[in-house]
Amino acid sequence: EAFDKVAKLLGLGYPGGPVVEKAALASKGVKGISFPRSYLGKDSLDFSFSGLKTAVLYYVRDRQDRFEGGGIKEEEAVKDVCRAFQEAVLDVLVEKAILACDINKIKRLVVGGGVAANSLLRKKSFHAAKFAGVEVHFPEMRYCTDNAAMIGFLGEGRYRKGYRSSLYMSAEPNLEVSDA
Repeated sequence: EAFDKVAKLLGLGYPGGPVVEKAALASKGVKGISFPRSYLGKDSLDFSFSGLKTAVLYYVRDRQDRFEGGGIKEEEAVKDVCRAFQEAVLDVLVEKAILACDINKIKRLVVGGGVAANSLLRKKSFHAAKFAGVEVHFPEMRYCTDNAAMIGFLGEGRYRKGYRSSLYMSAEPNLEVSDA
């Protein structure tokens, strides 16, 4: 969602993950752009990218001359913002994932969903896992698709097998994993 919002803000299209990563990889190196990393307290496994998205919005807004009107200046500015944004998101994701492994005494981490296709996430994960003594696994790229698409695919398969929902469900936003 954060990648999608930033891609939209920068006019890069949808889905955001692949276009932000492509622009970030094309950046020649970010100097002077540092976006916040929200860790939400020592040993917290929670994360939020709302502050980061706001920081990107303000950065672009305050430098509107670099992001409007086309030309190489705009392209380079967009690439640099994508690189700095991606670094901030992935630093938090990787650190939280490794912290979760440490807290729960888990030695194997499996990363899935659309974000698992991100090459820098893979690189950072393998690097951090090596130092933490954790095995990290990613699916083949062809299986790293959007979670909504995977859920829809699973739902269709279950529907074809005769599974039906009563549709009388309630959302439980604070349900603990151990309660599921």
